[in-house]
Amino acid sequence: MRGRNGPKLALIAIPLGVVVAFAGIALLKLIHLITQLTFHGRFSFHESDPGFATFGWPAIFVPALGGLAIGLIARFGSPAIRGHGIPEAMQGVMTGASRIPLKVAILKPLSTALSIGTGGPFGAEGPIIATGG
Repeated sequence: MRGRNGPKLALIAIPLGVVVAFAGIALLKLIHLITQLTFHGRFSFHESDPGFATFGWPAIFVPALGGLAIGLIARFGSPAIRGHGIPEAMQGVMTGASRIPLKVAILKPLSTALSIGTGGPFGAEGPIIATGG
């Protein structure tokens, strides 16, 4: 049984792996863009350090404004964006409810990028893994 399904799984897994790798890269670039916009006032997808913000002392309000934006997304967009992502995804697979609504599939990476890009105390590794990259 395993021998017959192996090639079929590979034909599905390889393109899917490429797609989710690009999704992970897109999430990382979105984080860089938000950091550039909020701390440096530039439209750029390059990595930057928020510690060298060009806005000076008003940059201390950026994380609070980012948190407010995420709170509004969670309140009015979808409460499903709350949580860590990986435990919820594993629970969905175990219970057979692993379908993710399109709204959540869009808002979860957006809120993640907003959180990290505005100086939230998180790293990009977990969300990129949860995205599939």
